[in-house]
Amino acid sequence: MTRDIHAYLAELEDIPGTRVFTAERARQGYHLNQFAMSLMSEESRVRFTRDERAYLDAWPMSEAQKQAVLDRDYNRCLDLGGNIYFLSKLFATDGISFAEAVSTMTGMDFDSYRKMMAAGGRSPDGQRSIREGR
Repeated sequence: MTRDIHAYLAELEDIPGTRVFTAERARQGYHLNQFAMSLMSEESRVRFTRDERAYLDAWPMSEAQKQAVLDRDYNRCLDLGGNIYFLSKLFATDGISFAEAVSTMTGMDFDSYRKMMAAGGRSPDGQRSIREGR
């Protein structure tokens, strides 16, 4: 049985709160992710923190991607092709832990997020499909 890969990947978009890093997202976010990886260099981190907008303007990213970085809207960065592991370089540049950055993506404060994760994470009960509203 042959399965249409595009239909299969489209099904993954139906999972609430999940952004699967597909080849399409990788293409869309290539320059966003390259920007994030540039922050591995101390010189780049200094240039970025000195003038974030000027540093971002040197990258061929979309305006929406640049604004998402400036706003530190990590969910929007993911929507626009960002990869969480590449974006972790931005978290580190800002001096926040991976867990603290991820907590902002849940709408929870860090302490509540930390306690939820220590207790086993989110409940599997709740909305399981965007399309079906269930």
